[in-house]
Amino acid sequence: MSESTVPRDLGGSTAADWFSLLKPRVMSLVVFTGAIGLIVAPTHLNPVLSFTAILCIALAAGASGAINMWYDADIDAVMHRTSSRPIPAGRITAQDALGYGIVLSCVSVLLMALATNVVAAAVLALSILYYVFIYTMWLKRSTPQNIVIGGAAGAFPPVIGWAAATGHISALPILLFTIVFFWTPPHFWSLALFASGDYERAGVPMLPVVKGARHTRVAVMVYSLLLVPVAVSPYWLGLCGRTYGASALILSLVFCYYCWGVLTDKQDAQGLSLTNNAPARAAFKYSILYLFILFGACAVDRFV
Repeated sequence: MSESTVPRDLGGSTAADWFSLLKPRVMSLVVFTGAIGLIVAPTHLNPVLSFTAILCIALAAGASGAINMWYDADIDAVMHRTSSRPIPAGRITAQDALGYGIVLSCVSVLLMALATNVVAAAVLALSILYYVFIYTMWLKRSTPQNIVIGGAAGAFPPVIGWAAATGHISALPILLFTIVFFWTPPHFWSLALFASGDYERAGVPMLPVVKGARHTRVAVMVYSLLLVPVAVSPYWLGLCGRTYGASALILSLVFCYYCWGVLTDKQDAQGLSLTNNAPARAAFKYSILYLFILFGACAVDRFV
């Protein structure tokens, strides 16, 4: 990090500041997919251990977010949508945020090992290390494919939840991992289209910055099409029933429709500002709903 771009601590941090370091909006999706992995597993933990496992997933996700904010404080300081975060705003020091993240990481992994099993704890530790070292410190600033390769970081939770319940990893959690992996590029590149000015200002080689908006629109469409068979595969392979299969197909086709809107948007060709990119915003918002409903359908299918 560049110390010159990160304000010194001005004091006055609140509980809300420390909570925001955990990236709660990202955490909510991570916790949900991890809980689904726990729910659809063939064996179940008692409620106390189930809650502990989900808590560990939440702590690990939050810890990764805090370390990410420590490392990216210089970037956050020059991006409009992140400049008010606690570190660039000077309410929490970068060093304190780093210590906070490291402590939470260690606590989450140790608690998972004690409450469930070593396999779940090992995958949890791997998810933290992947997000911090592979995505944050290496890929994000070095390649426009950062989201594609780095997408694995957010795909671990269903595997962790399953492993917490069973002590092993099977085909279904791997498929759920793959779904999140293929979902991440169209989800994040839709965001990158209307936030490209921020990324360019910060020197982050996101796809719209390096390859342009047109290339990014095509990539969003391609990945949404690839996601269709991947999302339906648990049904095709007999691991989920018709409730899930129908939901996955319908939800994925609707996602393709939104991504088609992104592909056919001509505003960049007309020289208009990408900050008001309505189709990309709509696709981004739907992508979040998509993953929640899809994974929810997987859980419902188990009971049906």
